[in-house]
Amino acid sequence: MEKFCQSCGMPLEETLLGTEADGKKSGDYCKYCYDKGKFTGEMTMEEMIEFCAPHMAEGNPGMTKEAAVEAMKSFFPQLKRWRK
Repeated sequence: MEKFCQSCGMPLEETLLGTEADGKKSGDYCKYCYDKGKFTGEMTMEEMIEFCAPHMAEGNPGMTKEAAVEAMKSFFPQLKRWRK
């Protein structure tokens, strides 16, 4: 089963893992979202979607930014950082 960053939804690989405060690799977050036990940027889920949508569209030929936003709006609420 593929793991995803629990903040931005990016597929996680060993080289992309963020770090905890003690320097250990995080099992939940990527290095772009989480470093030394803290999120790298304070933002709302909506702001994260707006930030990530162009990257998702670029990485998926034929996908528009608008389609990426819609996909993220349904996926992000399931991620650990954004669950209510």
